[in-house]
Amino acid sequence: MARPVTNAAFEGLLAAAGYGNAHAAFARQLNHAGREQGAWRYDAASVYWWLRGRTPGENVQAAMAETLTRKLERPISPSELGFGALASAGTCVYPACIDAAIDATEQIWATLAKHLGRTTDGAFDSGKALQAALGWRYDLPDASVTRQGGQQVTSTDVQSLYALADHFTDLDRRHGSGSPHTRAVMADLLVRQVGPMLRGTYTDAVGRDLMRAAATLAGQLAFMSYDAGEHAMAQHHVTLGLRLAKAGDDRLHGAHLLANLATQAVFLGHPREAARLAEAAIDGAGRAPAPVLARLYATAATAYGQAGERRACQLALNKAERSLGRTGTDPGPRWVGYFTPAHLAGAALRCLGDLGLYPQALRHAPDALSLSSQNTRTRALHTALIALTHARAGDTDVACDWSRTLVQDVASVQSMRLRQRLRELAGNLRPQSSPQGSEVLHALTAARAAI
Repeated sequence: MARPVTNAAFEGLLAAAGYGNAHAAFARQLNHAGREQGAWRYDAASVYWWLRGRTPGENVQAAMAETLTRKLERPISPSELGFGALASAGTCVYPACIDAAIDATEQIWATLAKHLGRTTDGAFDSGKALQAALGWRYDLPDASVTRQGGQQVTSTDVQSLYALADHFTDLDRRHGSGSPHTRAVMADLLVRQVGPMLRGTYTDAVGRDLMRAAATLAGQLAFMSYDAGEHAMAQHHVTLGLRLAKAGDDRLHGAHLLANLATQAVFLGHPREAARLAEAAIDGAGRAPAPVLARLYATAATAYGQAGERRACQLALNKAERSLGRTGTDPGPRWVGYFTPAHLAGAALRCLGDLGLYPQALRHAPDALSLSSQNTRTRALHTALIALTHARAGDTDVACDWSRTLVQDVASVQSMRLRQRLRELAGNLRPQSSPQGSEVLHALTAARAAI
C-alpha cells in the first residue's frame, strides 16, 4: 500500500504546475535545471519520497523552485516547498535507510562546497555519537543496494574513488587540514563526481564497493574537518560514513570510523563517552585482523587514560601491543597500513602521560618519532607530546629543547589539533620564569599563530 503524502505544500505546487500525475516529467525538468550541480539523475520514485517526508539538499530545493517558477510563471521560493528548515551540519543523525544516507550525504557535501569558511560550526554531540554507534552495531544489514538511476557505475569507476581518497589522505598527512581550500576542493569533487555515482545505476556487488569507497571519502573529510577544529562537521561525516560502511558490509572500516569518533571525543574532553565508542568499535569489529585490533585497542587506551582508569588503560594498551606484534600473520585491509608502531607509541605516550606515569610514558618517545617522511603532522604532534610530557614531569630544560625542535617541525603544517597541543605546552612551561623558558614561549606563540 502506498504511503500517505505528508508534504501537502509540495503536492499542491506540483498539481498547480501540471505535474500532479506526471512525476517523471517533473524529475526530468529538475535534472535539466540542476545540470550544473553535478549532473544528478532523479526520477518519479524520488518525487514519491519527497512527497512523503524525505528532504532533498539545499541545491536540489533551489532547482525545484526554479523549475516550478518557470512552469507557473510566478516566483516560487524554496521556503514554499514545504520541506521546512534544512538540517544543520551538526544534526548528526544516523540515517535509517541507505536512500536517506545518500540524500544527507549529497546535502552536506553541497553545503560544505558552497559555504566552507563562511558558516559557524556547531558542537560535538556525544549523545548522537553513541546513537550512531548503536545504529551501526545493531541495525539490520541492507538486503540490497542495487539501484536504477542515472549513469552506469562500474568497478573501474569505484576504484578511481579509492585513488582520490589516497590523494587527499596524503595531502592531509603532509600539510594538515587547517586550510579550508583543500576541504573545499574535496567537497566540490564529491558533489560533482561521487554524488552522481551514488544516484547512478549499479549492481549489488558494485554498489557495495561504491558504498565502501564513499565511506572512505566521507571518513577522510571527517578527519580533515576534525583536524581543522570543525567538530560538528566532522561528526556528521563520520556518522554518514558509518551508514555507508554498513551498506557496504564493511564492519572493519566502520569500526575504524567509530574509533575516529572516539578519538575526537578524547580530544574534546569526553573520555567516558570515548571509551564506550571505542569498546563498541572493538565489539563490532569481531575477529578482526591484528593491526585493526591494535588500532582499536590503542584508541580505547587513550580514552581510559584520560578518564583516569589506570587498570583499564594498561590492559587496553597491552592488548594493542600484542595485536601489533601479530601483524605479520595478517596485514589486514589496505587502509590500516597507516597504523605503525610509531602511532601506537604515540598513543602510549599520551595515555600514560595522562595517568601521570611520566617515566613509563617517555620510554615510548623514540618509537613515537620513527615515522615515514610523509607523516609531517603526526611527527609534529608526537614531538609536542614529548615536550609536554617532559614539562609535566618537571624537566623544564629538556622540554625547552624539544620545543625548539617542534618549532622547526610545524612550519609546513596547518592543524587546529597541533595548535591546541602547542597551547597546552605553553601553559605547562609558563610557570617557569627562566630566560630559556621565556625564549621558548615566544617561539611557541609565534608558531601557534602561523598554523
